[in-house]
Amino acid sequence: MMTEFSFHLLGRDGAARTGEVRMPRGVIRTPAFMPVGTAATVKGMYPEQVKALGADVVLGNTYHLMLRPGAERVARLGGLHKFMNWPHPILTDSGGFQVMSLANLRKLTEEGVTFQSHIDGSKHVLTPERSVEIQNLLGSDIVMQLDECVSLPCEDKVAEKAMRLSLRWVERCKTAFGDPAGRALFGIVQGGAVPALRIESARELAAMDLKGYAVGGLAVGEPQDIMLAMIETVEPHLPQEKPRYLMGVGTPDDIVEAVRRGVDMFDCVMPTRAGRHGQIFTRFGRMNLKNAKHAEDIRPVDPQSSCPAANTYSRAYLHHLVKAEEMLGKMLLTWVNLAYYQELMAGLRAAIAAGRLTDFIAETREGWAKGEPA
Repeated sequence: MMTEFSFHLLGRDGAARTGEVRMPRGVIRTPAFMPVGTAATVKGMYPEQVKALGADVVLGNTYHLMLRPGAERVARLGGLHKFMNWPHPILTDSGGFQVMSLANLRKLTEEGVTFQSHIDGSKHVLTPERSVEIQNLLGSDIVMQLDECVSLPCEDKVAEKAMRLSLRWVERCKTAFGDPAGRALFGIVQGGAVPALRIESARELAAMDLKGYAVGGLAVGEPQDIMLAMIETVEPHLPQEKPRYLMGVGTPDDIVEAVRRGVDMFDCVMPTRAGRHGQIFTRFGRMNLKNAKHAEDIRPVDPQSSCPAANTYSRAYLHHLVKAEEMLGKMLLTWVNLAYYQELMAGLRAAIAAGRLTDFIAETREGWAKGEPA
């Protein structure tokens, strides 16, 4: 059994890379999309379904799990992998983003964040050390540092203050985490939309020799061109031999453009959330199954998809389930979306390995733009 955490580059095409993150619980093929399992479940999906689609890793959420059922309880029950019946790698975020966006009456200091639960109003303190402790109790394979994530646009001085606090916090996270075999701590590049701050953050983090690096604070309301410009700014300053993770991104279009710029890992609630609201992603672009035009359409969503939800059920039936707000509709459309995301990642990996990424992206875009055959 593998005991160490390692990253191996297998191929390049321009700035894009394909490789493998190896660790005791399995191998993550990159570029990778991580389905989001916020509360120890990828909403609407069985764990074995998620794996069968090609997902090598899922994301768990520190904020939600610390509030319910509680990290100590999960640890007593054997850890998050056993608890949610997912024996493969799990990445946990630090809880910082949710505290900033969801919690009530939060107070940020050098020490950490004090906040009230959005569930029951109970008071909690999240420090860099406590965030790492929670992620260790959960048994996470990839642990994220606690950082301060600001919304964009913001003033440069606000971005700078958050970036410097995040750098001080990662030092504390690194001390708290230590060097456990087979697991990894990732640092998070911050700095808003200010190139100089992003570069300083990336260089400081790279000097700490962490196992991997994330780019955070993007996909928080800024236009795509700013997000891509920040990735291009940061990429030369991150170690080539370490995995890079773009947090909370995104649409299929965001993903292909970020892969083109050298990003290895992604997560986003978009495919699961969209599925619960009647929206699907396909080779033909985005489709809204609430639309009345689907009411008597007997075609499946995509007969070429390997996903049974996409190649078996009629659009008329899926439209009916969505309109009737049936649970099965949310489950089937989530399945369609996660299948498409994993098919897209497999296509990107194969294209990079073959040195034809530009062609693959052009063909993919052409499919989205053209839409489906009449």
